[in-house]
Amino acid sequence: MSAAHNVYVPEGTFGVLDAGEIPVQTADWSNGLAVPMSHGALIVTGIHTGEIRATATPMTGPPPGLADDLWEEIVEVSVHAPTGGLRVESLEQGPVDGLAPLSPAGPGWYRLRVHARGRGTLPDKTSPEPVEDYLVMTWPAPWADADILRTSGRLEHDLAHAAGAPQPQPPAPARSKEQEALRRRLLRG
Repeated sequence: MSAAHNVYVPEGTFGVLDAGEIPVQTADWSNGLAVPMSHGALIVTGIHTGEIRATATPMTGPPPGLADDLWEEIVEVSVHAPTGGLRVESLEQGPVDGLAPLSPAGPGWYRLRVHARGRGTLPDKTSPEPVEDYLVMTWPAPWADADILRTSGRLEHDLAHAAGAPQPQPPAPARSKEQEALRRRLLRG
């Protein structure tokens, strides 16, 4: 397992992103911790702004059982990595140097397991020093439904309020050749 590194969190999220892309309009906020998108995922923190500690562990297959009781919340989701560039990223500062790439098998589907502790320490506050820890694990696996493996009061609160969260939007339809030509002419002025 790799060493933990600090990740700067703006506005309560950091990412496990594929080549830095953030297709937030496709986000599924329904489990309160790991938010899968059409590719990659966002991780919801307790703090609003500041530093958290994260560890990234790519695997060849699922871990043998659950992690120890030090983790308060554990959620699994499926993530797609069309370029095979899954990395832990700050949404402001980009990929976190020192954390392992999370798509070692290249492009495709991965299972993402997110372990969290400390999300209830300073909810919606700022913290210049890390008060939350995350362990992010991935392994190649076909798409499957999200699974909440361990819950906490914070996660239960988030789930209770998820009904008001934005719902994923379907991808925009492909433009015809004529529409694309018109768009390019309009952009050129």
